[in-house]
Amino acid sequence: MVTQRAYRFRFYPTPTQQRQLAIEFGHARFVWNWALETRTEAYQEHGESLNTIRLSRKLTAMKKGEYPWLSEATAGCHTQKLRDQDTAFRNFFAGRARYPRFKSRHHTQSVRYQLDQRHVAKNFNAESKLLKLPKLGALKLKWSRKINGIPKMVTVSKDPCGRYFASMACEVEILPLPAKRNAVGVDVGIKDVVITSEGYKSGAPKYTYRYARQLKMAQRRLSSKKKGSQRRRRQQVRVARIHARIKDSRRDFLHQQSNRLINENQVIGLEDLNIKGMLRNRRLSKAIADCGLYELRRQIEYKAAWYGRDVLIVDRWAPTSKTCSACGAVQESMPLKVRDWVCECGAVHDRDINAAQNVLFFGTAGSAGTSKARGAVKTPRAVA
Repeated sequence: MVTQRAYRFRFYPTPTQQRQLAIEFGHARFVWNWALETRTEAYQEHGESLNTIRLSRKLTAMKKGEYPWLSEATAGCHTQKLRDQDTAFRNFFAGRARYPRFKSRHHTQSVRYQLDQRHVAKNFNAESKLLKLPKLGALKLKWSRKINGIPKMVTVSKDPCGRYFASMACEVEILPLPAKRNAVGVDVGIKDVVITSEGYKSGAPKYTYRYARQLKMAQRRLSSKKKGSQRRRRQQVRVARIHARIKDSRRDFLHQQSNRLINENQVIGLEDLNIKGMLRNRRLSKAIADCGLYELRRQIEYKAAWYGRDVLIVDRWAPTSKTCSACGAVQESMPLKVRDWVCECGAVHDRDINAAQNVLFFGTAGSAGTSKARGAVKTPRAVA
């Protein structure tokens, strides 16, 4: 299967590169905010819709006129920001996102460079670990993975805790894994993030609770710092580092679980949960968000498409927790506090394992005509 695969590497810029990147980030932020304000005013006052081409002409005139300092940054990065804003507005009008917002210097900064394909061999070589970008020169990347392919774009970003990353996407051929004959149902939860129909329970690291004390003390010290001071900026970085540690730990845990499911099973059954609705629960929202349930499903689906696995999505209204996996009897109610229960047929069930077994049955039964087959939907395998 030929697909786009993303790579992300951390790099350590020299002081000169840091100064140039600060210019690039500042100019890209200025161009985005200026373009957003210009688009909004043009529509509100004249009902006019501006696109990248018209804004690019105005930007060129600004460089020759009142803003000559815009020439200090790479011109291609300005163009890419205008294209990004076009994409943001398309997503807004299609109902996939909200109205674009202004960018702040205190959040993640990013610019995108377009590699010249005529001279890309001189500027990018994964084997010799070389990456050169305009006005930056060679970057000192931490090549943690091997790249197959040549990227056309490179995105350079800086997160709130001061780390620099270079991201790129390459067209690669991914070979499917050897076919297996087994299928597994997966139930997700708070006590155990992943529970399978075979009885496996992953546990829940609960990284937010693990670092809660450190985060509390860091945020308390931040609130006492004077706004605009250097001490406040340094404390903001300390708070951002704790958040980054939580985020990275959670992502690593989810990758481990999704890789395990993909490597060991041919068919994986998942429940179509309403994550946004679950996060409205004021008692459990923090614990649910800490599990990263949507990210887990996203990883399973794209890895299944890569490696030739099947994913079965079961309707969210299917009674997976209330149904006995042995006889099919459906209980009237099943409160969340009930973790183990006994069916009328005598079967003793662990709530989560029983739900995972029902997810597998609902997904594989399809339209078999039984009460268990209600709402089962199969996601087709991606074609290379």
